[in-house]
Amino acid sequence: MEQSLSHRGVSCTVYCEHHKGRQCLSMARWNGSTETPARRRGLANRHLQFMALGGAIGAGLFLGSGGGIATAGPAILIAYALCGVMVFLIMRALGELAIADPARGSFSSYAEIYLGPFAGFMTGWSYWANWMLAGAAEITAVGIFAKFWFPDLPQWLPSLVALLAVYAINLRGVRLFGELEFIISLLKVMAILGIITLGLVILFTPGLAARHHAGIGNLLGSGGILPHGLIGLVAVLPAALFAYGGVEVIGLAAAETEQPERSLPRAINGVILRILVFYVGALAIVMTIMPWTRFSAGSSPFIDMLQHVGFGQAAAVVNLIVISAVLSSCNTGLFAMGRMLASLAERHHAPAWLARTGPAGLPVTAISVSAGALLVTVFLNWLIPDRIFGAIIATVALLLLSVWALIILSHWAYRRAHRGTRPARRFVMPLFPWSSTIVLMFIALTVALLAARKEMWPTFALVLLWYALLALAWHRMRRPNRG
Repeated sequence: MEQSLSHRGVSCTVYCEHHKGRQCLSMARWNGSTETPARRRGLANRHLQFMALGGAIGAGLFLGSGGGIATAGPAILIAYALCGVMVFLIMRALGELAIADPARGSFSSYAEIYLGPFAGFMTGWSYWANWMLAGAAEITAVGIFAKFWFPDLPQWLPSLVALLAVYAINLRGVRLFGELEFIISLLKVMAILGIITLGLVILFTPGLAARHHAGIGNLLGSGGILPHGLIGLVAVLPAALFAYGGVEVIGLAAAETEQPERSLPRAINGVILRILVFYVGALAIVMTIMPWTRFSAGSSPFIDMLQHVGFGQAAAVVNLIVISAVLSSCNTGLFAMGRMLASLAERHHAPAWLARTGPAGLPVTAISVSAGALLVTVFLNWLIPDRIFGAIIATVALLLLSVWALIILSHWAYRRAHRGTRPARRFVMPLFPWSSTIVLMFIALTVALLAARKEMWPTFALVLLWYALLALAWHRMRRPNRG
C-alpha cells in the first residue's frame, strides 16, 4: 500500500507493505523507529577516494581493454569517454542521495523508499549478482596474469588463493580493508602514470620514437578513429561498461565513512579526471607506441607495450602490480557484496540470518556467503578456463545498466518528493532534470544497440531469465501476506 509520511519536514508518498503482521523495515526506518545496525565509521577520506579508484581500475582496464582494442581499435577511446561521462552523472545522483541520508548504506534502500519495495529488491539482488560476476572476472584475471611467470600453472589455483586472500581481508575489519585499498590503489596510480610517462618520453624523443616506430600513425593509420565503423564502437561498449563497474561502491561505504558529507563529494568529483587520465589517456598513449592491430584479447595492453619497447623486466613488475590491482578490485567487490546482502536481509528481502554481524557491526555472515558464491568461479576456471572471462563481461554490462538506471530513477523520485521544500544542498546533480534524461536515453540507446547484435541475444536471454526469477521470488515471498 501507499502511505503519506513526513520526512525532514517534507510530506511525500512512500511505499509500504506488511510482512507477517509487522511493518516492513523500509517504513520503520522512514519513521525513525528502526535503525540500520551500527557500523563503525572506520573509513577516512583518503580511503574513500581510493575505493572509488580501486573499484573501477581492475581487470576491465588491465585485461579487458586488450580485447576491446582488438575489437574496435581507437574507437575504444570514444566508448570509454562516453561511458565515463555517464558514470560521472550517475555518481553525482547517487552522491546527492547518499549525502542526504548516508546511514542507509545501500542504494537499493533509496530505490525501495522512492520507487517501491520491488524496485529495492530488484536493485539489491541485481547489484549483488553483478558483483558476483565481476568478482568472477577479477579472480579469473588473477589466474591469467599468473601465467606470465608460470605458463603451466592451472588457472584455478591462483584464483582460489586470490579468493581466500580477499575473504580474509574483508573479515579483518573495515579499517584494514581501507588501508590496503589505499596502498594498492596508490600502486595502480604509480604504475599507470609511469607507463604514461614512459610513453610520452618515447613519443617526444625523436630517436626513441623512430627506434620503436611510435607515433600517431599507430593510433589512426589503420582505418582512423572508427576503423570498424559504428559496429565496432557498439561491440566494445560492454567492455567499457564492465570497466567502470565498481565506482558506485562508495555509495555503500557512506555509512562507514568519517564525515561523508565532505568525503563523498571529493571522491565523486574526482571520478571524471581519473577516467580521462587512467582510461582514455593511458590507452591512447599505449596505442601510439604500438599499433593497435597487434593487441589481442587475453593479454594486458600495458604489458604488451612494455615488452614491445624492450622493458621486459619492467613488464614483470607491472604484471605484479596488475595482479595487486585485480585483487584490489575483487576485494572491493566482496566488500560491496557483503554490505548489499546484509542490507537486503535487514529489509526482509533475504533470509534474516544474513544480517548477523560481528564486532563493530561487520556483516560477517553476508561476507562469508558472498565469498562462497565466488567459490563457484574457481570451479568455472577449472571447467572453462579459456572462455569464462569473455562470457562474464557482457552479462555484467547489462546488469550494470539496469542498476544504474534505477539509481537515476530513484534520484529523480527523490527530487520530486522534495520538490519546493527540500533543504539547500551544496552537492546536487548538475543540470537536473536534463542530465538525468540524457543518462536514461544513453542507457536505452545502448541497450537497443546491443540488442541488435545477434551474439548478444544469449546474454539478453540470461539477464531476462534473471529478472523473471527475481519477479517469481518476489511473488512467492509476498504471497503469504495476502491471508
